[in-house]
Amino acid sequence: MIDAAVLTAILDSFDTPVQFVTPDHIIRYMNKAAVAHFQEGEALLGRSLMSCHNDHSQAVIEEVLAALRNGESERLISEKPQERIYMRAVRDPSGEVIGYYERYEPVSSS
Repeated sequence: MIDAAVLTAILDSFDTPVQFVTPDHIIRYMNKAAVAHFQEGEALLGRSLMSCHNDHSQAVIEEVLAALRNGESERLISEKPQERIYMRAVRDPSGEVIGYYERYEPVSSS
């Protein structure tokens, strides 16, 4: 079994932001790239992800969370010229959604 320190080291090795959020939208984990990416950094831990988003984005997050609870694994939630942002389900062994994370995918300019 891998311990929490190893898992943290793995996630901190990513150069793109990763933040884990509970189903009630509380930010519980941010890798180093996420802390650096967001202006408020670690101060976001323990806060609602919804407080960081406008009404439209909040509605999208709720819609995607419902889709994740209904079996989807991941959905694209934002696409910009430089990156795509996905919301991905985290499930317990029984398949219940215990949270989600935002996954950033850089878009290469070829």
